[in-house]
Amino acid sequence: MSTNTQKKEGNPIMNTTVSPNTIVNGIDTEFLRGAIQAITEDPARGQTNWKVRTTWKGGTRNDTHVTEYSIGGEKVKKDFTIRIDEPLELGGTNQHANPQEYLLAALNSCMMVGYAAVCALEGITLEEMYLETEGDIDLRGFLGIDENVKPGYDSLKYTVHLKGDATSAQFQKVHEFVMRTSPNRFNVASAITLNTRLVVD
Repeated sequence: MSTNTQKKEGNPIMNTTVSPNTIVNGIDTEFLRGAIQAITEDPARGQTNWKVRTTWKGGTRNDTHVTEYSIGGEKVKKDFTIRIDEPLELGGTNQHANPQEYLLAALNSCMMVGYAAVCALEGITLEEMYLETEGDIDLRGFLGIDENVKPGYDSLKYTVHLKGDATSAQFQKVHEFVMRTSPNRFNVASAITLNTRLVVD
């Protein structure tokens, strides 16, 4: 996303002709433009850090705790618990969604924020939006039955459904922008580095 005061060569900006102080799709466009401008002028303000702690609760149950994140060097307190389980067929108690469903939900939710925000900056009012995502995992990899089988996805497929006061061309422009800029789409689609450390207490 960008404001009409900035432009990067080779990366056309989104139109931002919506008048200030307008709430569109539940997004405060004036606040968002201010954040974009502030981070453009001082990139350090756009540096964020995200972390969670996951605790085993027995069996396949675990709880992930979110207590803080940082933005622009400032820590912000949070207090959320994400509860996770596995279905009965995988040895769980089926009390909560499983890690794969949370992974797909995190992908969808991150992109959905992007669609809502970019549409708001474009002056597009959304009437409805939903994303459908799915993928196949062969459990022989996870269970160590066959080392030639990948433990995860070969690919994911997702469909974005948008309805609002925009043309197909306008929605396509938004779609392409979100595909370029969604953090979780990047994280899932790219080979990022995972640094691990084992502590035996």
